[in-house]
Amino acid sequence: MIGMTEGLFRDDDLIRVIGREGVLIAAGGAASLLQTAHPKVGQGVFDHSYTADDPSRRLRNTMGWVYTVQFGTREEAEALSALVTKGHEAVTGPDYEANDPELQVWVAATLFAVAAQFYQLLFRRTLSRAELAEFYEQTKIYATILGCPEERMPETYEDFREYYANMLNTLQVNDTSRLVADQVLYPKLPGGPLSAPGLAAVRLLTAGLMPAPIREQYGWKWNAGRQLRFRLLIKTLQVVYPRLPLRVRTMPRDVYMTATRQMLAKMNRRPAISVSTQGTGGAQGGPSAGGEDAAA
Repeated sequence: MIGMTEGLFRDDDLIRVIGREGVLIAAGGAASLLQTAHPKVGQGVFDHSYTADDPSRRLRNTMGWVYTVQFGTREEAEALSALVTKGHEAVTGPDYEANDPELQVWVAATLFAVAAQFYQLLFRRTLSRAELAEFYEQTKIYATILGCPEERMPETYEDFREYYANMLNTLQVNDTSRLVADQVLYPKLPGGPLSAPGLAAVRLLTAGLMPAPIREQYGWKWNAGRQLRFRLLIKTLQVVYPRLPLRVRTMPRDVYMTATRQMLAKMNRRPAISVSTQGTGGAQGGPSAGGEDAAA
């Protein structure tokens, strides 16, 4: 078990109690494609992300950042988030900037909404309004640690509900967002055909967790048969997953955080500037060299 001390949160905070569950990664497709349903986020991902070329690396970097913010030390969370912010400075286009607070708020909102939804489904536990308000307040960190002013966030959980409902009813999914969705749902994985059953389950889970207005705009088929298969999948997970030992359920967190800490340690050991001796010119390495790999 990796150390979890001196962090931004306590072990009994809901962001840790919920976030430690590795199965939430399976719901990541819903959060990701809710994010890219926003045309500006979708265009930024399409133009700059390596999701299509290396989905495993994308997942590793994203989850490494999420787990470090939730469970790492304050220094680790701030250092990695600074790298993410730096990397996002290059993610710009004619109508978007990755560090735009509007987009940061939306991304944080989806992480909260999907985690709360799936956790309650999986554990058959209804979070009270007070618990949801507490959890929401904690998940503001996903935006504020990247530089989003806290006043740009919906202030209370009730404000969040109003904001989120309005976004779901006004977002217009475009063709670029649909292309990104295809990349996420049909990734090129090393396992080839062996990964097909798992990916089919993830696609079903993604569609089932997706709010209906967005699912319809993506053009995903959803009928009584798909709904039944989704319910059977959830019931199976409800029976099996909570009975697994906690050390098994938290294994993805431990694996991703170990890799992230190794990356941060390697960067700390790297010289700030090293001069090339091969005549090619320019400085090599430096703290920003890991920016792309660290970007969530």
